Amino acid sequence: MLTPREQTEAIEHAALCEYACYSDEGGKRKIPEGKCPMRTDFQRDRDRILHSTSFRRLKHKTQVFLDPIGDHYRTRLTHTLEVSQIARTITRALRLNEDLAEAIALGHDLGHTPFGHSGERILSEICPYGFKHYLQSVRVVDYIEKDGKGLNLTYEVKNGIACHTNAVAATREGYIVRLADKIAYINHDIDDAIRAGVLKDSDLPEHCIQVLGRTKSERITTLVTSVVECGSEKIAMTPEVKAAHDELRSFLFERVYYNMAAKSEESKAMLLVEKLYGYFLKNPDKLPDEYKAIMGRFDKDRAVCDYIAGMSDSYAVNLYKDIFIPKGWPK
Repeated sequence: MLTPREQTEAIEHAALCEYACYSDEGGKRKIPEGKCPMRTDFQRDRDRILHSTSFRRLKHKTQVFLDPIGDHYRTRLTHTLEVSQIARTITRALRLNEDLAEAIALGHDLGHTPFGHSGERILSEICPYGFKHYLQSVRVVDYIEKDGKGLNLTYEVKNGIACHTNAVAATREGYIVRLADKIAYINHDIDDAIRAGVLKDSDLPEHCIQVLGRTKSERITTLVTSVVECGSEKIAMTPEVKAAHDELRSFLFERVYYNMAAKSEESKAMLLVEKLYGYFLKNPDKLPDEYKAIMGRFDKDRAVCDYIAGMSDSYAVNLYKDIFIPKGWPK
């Protein structure tokens, strides 16, 4: 009798298209493991990511607006869930491996810094190794999670995570996550910018609206449909939709991502990260034990960078206060 996992693998071969990454033909791990009787290798990876501490910390990490007042602004966690939903919709429609796409999507931002891309930018400047959040996400699952043991994820999932920003993934599912990430952040960042008063609906380029749609839902539907229409052999958007998408993205960089209202606290956030980095570089004995272990395995800069990159916005602010702000004398 076939196990539930074997039944799922057989269903994949019957239902998925020729370009899919089949679970029983991939799944190579750095440390070999026995197979789970219930779940495929990619389903196991998804579950390991969902249960990780770095995934939970995403709920307190900035997406665009630093520590916004209000419950409805996106965080890295809600962004990740939106990317996962879009990636699953596309892979299902194209008969590719939905479990692989979901695992990649859920893990793609695990290495993101506090304070969004401003945190990433300053760590890239001060860390001698540089810093890229997509490569840090792979470090998280390889060397940081589970007290340094890592999650021992499959090659296909780690490759998709590493390539989600600007490289060609080894699987079509990985490339779908790259497009799903763009589709998600462009549309939810418009939503947040309008909520914050940085944009009005009427500010959006009319040509883009005519092609993509006036509402967030319409735009996401148009973009997803465009990818599906291109088929599973070459993962892409149709030319007209891609042109409108790229124009809208350029508009957002000009009006939102580099907008002084949205970025008014960015210099403070970068200074905070720089001060914390310098402090722990001079006082490595103050690092938590798990990062002292990383220092022994790699070096001091690597350990300090890993520690700071893993912080949530609020944790970084409170730690800065504890270290650098004088406390009042107790009664």
